[in-house]
Amino acid sequence: MSEKITFIMLSTSGAPVKQMTVSGVFAMIMLLFCIAGLGAVGYGAYHYYHLRQTTLNTRELELIKANQSDELVFQRKQIQAFATEINDLKSKLLALNNFENQIRMIANLEKGSENSLFGVGGSKPEDLNPKLKLTEKHSSLIREMHQQIGQLDSASSVQGNRFESLIKMLDGQKNLLASTPAVWPVNGILMSGFGRRNSSFTGSEEFHKGLDISNHQGTPVISTADGTVTFTGPQNFLGNVVMITHGHGIVTCYAHLQKILVRPGDKVKRGEKIALLGNTGKSTGPHLHYEVHLNGAPVDPKKYILN
Repeated sequence: MSEKITFIMLSTSGAPVKQMTVSGVFAMIMLLFCIAGLGAVGYGAYHYYHLRQTTLNTRELELIKANQSDELVFQRKQIQAFATEINDLKSKLLALNNFENQIRMIANLEKGSENSLFGVGGSKPEDLNPKLKLTEKHSSLIREMHQQIGQLDSASSVQGNRFESLIKMLDGQKNLLASTPAVWPVNGILMSGFGRRNSSFTGSEEFHKGLDISNHQGTPVISTADGTVTFTGPQNFLGNVVMITHGHGIVTCYAHLQKILVRPGDKVKRGEKIALLGNTGKSTGPHLHYEVHLNGAPVDPKKYILN
């Protein structure tokens, strides 16, 4: 005979209200159902919490992915901007190279020792393509950029050397121009030119090594180019003489002077007063005898005079 279990329900005052009697097996089954129900509720609550946490984690990962995607797009835009700047730098380097060649042509200078700017042929590398889709990988563009940056570094070094060479050449040209007797040594009337002529004293033909320029005694005589005074004083039939060495094999001679205003060793500039016109030595009247010597030989001074 199965055991009976009696349940007594009490009122709030404690007095019995209702009495229920069930078998022990039924009570056990009900207890198991309660335990199973509680377990199911707990299991469901655990899985609900886990699902909720997974959802939150998924949202966080999606947010991180979106941020990374935005960062990737920003980085690719920067790469494209750098590619455009590299293209601009190449164009500017070539423009500088062309400008240098124009200066060399105008100044009648030889081409630089470097044959080309970007290697054989001298043409710049193909322009980078900065207009790739932002969704595409930029690894190939980055490799090309790295390669061309190396080329730009080499090309800029070459261009720097070419400009240094150009500056030295221009400086040499400037010194040569400053040392060239390019102006008249005195104001006056040209009485006799360079070359064959009849002597004023003998009437026979002779070779005249310079120019004879007539004017009043005391007229200022100037140096026709930058140089160093190498001789002052009387010299045979030329009377009082000043000789100036200008470098590059050029020497000028000023003769028949009334008064000498410089001394040997003095540095003079073009246009600087060095003497006064006179009538010393073998002379038929006040005038300046002016000679230009190139590498020891007399040359026609008029070929150098520009004014």
